[in-house]
Amino acid sequence: MDLSNIGDLIGGLGLFLLGMQLMTNGLKRAAGQTLRKALEAATRSRIRGLISGTAITALVQSSSAVTVATIGFVNAGLLNLGQSVAVIYGCNIGTTMTGWLVATIGFNFKISAFALPMIGLGVVMSLIGGEKRYAHMGTSLTGFGLFFIGLSFLKGTFHGLENSIPFEAIGATSYGLALFVLAGFVMTVLIQSSSAAMAITLSMASTGAIPLAAAGALVIGANLGTTSTAALSVIGATSNAKRIACAHVFFNLITGAVGLLLLISLAGVINRSNLNQTVDMVILLALFHTLFNVVGVIIMWPVTTPMVAFLETRFRRGDEDQAKARFLDKNILETPPLAIEAMTRELSRVSRMASTLAKQSLSAELSDSPHIRSQSLIINKLIIEIGTFSQKLGQQPLSEEISQILPSAMRVARYFNEMARLSGLIVEYSERFDLISDSNTQKDIYELKKITNKMLDAAVIDDEAYQSSADTRKVLFKLEKKYQKIKQHILEAMIEGRLSPDEGTNLLDSLSHIHRLGLQAEKSSRYWSSLSPVEHRSPIIHHAEESEPAEGSDTSITEAEPEDKKTSKSADQPVTAS
Repeated sequence: MDLSNIGDLIGGLGLFLLGMQLMTNGLKRAAGQTLRKALEAATRSRIRGLISGTAITALVQSSSAVTVATIGFVNAGLLNLGQSVAVIYGCNIGTTMTGWLVATIGFNFKISAFALPMIGLGVVMSLIGGEKRYAHMGTSLTGFGLFFIGLSFLKGTFHGLENSIPFEAIGATSYGLALFVLAGFVMTVLIQSSSAAMAITLSMASTGAIPLAAAGALVIGANLGTTSTAALSVIGATSNAKRIACAHVFFNLITGAVGLLLLISLAGVINRSNLNQTVDMVILLALFHTLFNVVGVIIMWPVTTPMVAFLETRFRRGDEDQAKARFLDKNILETPPLAIEAMTRELSRVSRMASTLAKQSLSAELSDSPHIRSQSLIINKLIIEIGTFSQKLGQQPLSEEISQILPSAMRVARYFNEMARLSGLIVEYSERFDLISDSNTQKDIYELKKITNKMLDAAVIDDEAYQSSADTRKVLFKLEKKYQKIKQHILEAMIEGRLSPDEGTNLLDSLSHIHRLGLQAEKSSRYWSSLSPVEHRSPIIHHAEESEPAEGSDTSITEAEPEDKKTSKSADQPVTAS
């Protein structure tokens, strides 16, 4: 192989990978919600999960894209681990479609006759289509053409290579086949694409540069090499992502071992036969790739349940760390609808933490202050993680609806953060409440706390993305009425001398924090519906008297807040953050 051939190899491989990337991205974006709906079908049974994984991977030509989407569905609670493992099995079958494309089209037609027109047509569709579906189909068509042009360069690279390297002699031994498996593994790790490794293998086989058994070993190695992609993608990822990656690794290792044993046992027969003269070797390898993965599924299917049970006991340390986000996974950022679901699920978890903390603060003693502050810092850390995730998501190509959802998500997160901060302030006043001697005032404080508790219960988000805020609006009316009544009672008690000026002022200050805590909970519930798809949203009703009192202020909600009037939207529109 001279420098010219090396240049063709590098260029051909680059064109092939670029074509794969364009084809995958175009198909993913053109498919829109099709990928989501197909994965939703996987929730019905494992066999449906297998079929969905196979079909979607064959469609979008990327097992990694489907794996990432599967991780997103598991994180969002839409798939359980057993169903997701079945989807991963399907991905391994679906990814063999690349081999069939290469074998049936790539080496049997004059590539320039159809690849170049495809590129031209695809570019025109992309340029005039904007963000319409056919524009994304044009991107995919362009990638399809580059895919085959890159393949033609790869094929030309390996002519006469068998005269330079004794592949046949190396592949005649068991150790030699193991060496080819290792070569296929390393090639996939370096390229980070099993499809590209498969294309190189088929190109070598089509020119006769490599014997059939050795080519089969390279295919096994390429399959094993995909485990490196899975392992690298879950560094720092969620526990669910790590479990799915482990299932992927187990599948490929076990089926790879079985495939290698079969290949070693049959290598002598294969090498002595004249199959390469009677059957198209490229078709035979594509068939072997498919059968190899199908057999792998058959082998793994009976042990899936115990494997899932084992994996569910792993990686729990991260799940038990409250300060670590459980659903925000970097791998799903490129699939914005799934990323939004993960973010809303994390917000739902923070909502429960903030509500629990707020209720504790209402009944806590001063000695509980360190615990309250510690939990408040944890919630603050999670809010920062959600904000960082939201920023990264905002850098992706987003639909108009998702672009509008992100500011609303951060607004809801701000309300949760404020609830946590107020909880830390309220507990500091616990001793002052105990020192109040006036029985009527004590009763008022108790009733305000009771209504605020009701608000916290009504506003907490329990993994229900389509939650209505009607209940919290009813409690809000009672909260406002009680708060205004208590303020009046305290002012009267100060005038009558039942409370000293210091006691009255401190009490008004502390009760304003409790009142504001209820307001933040109600707002979080009200704006939560804007994180849902448009067709499921509840109306976001702005109260003309809504306010955002400053810390320590007893400003009533009867004072209007201009910013909320400006951002008031109709029932079917998302709300942007102020």
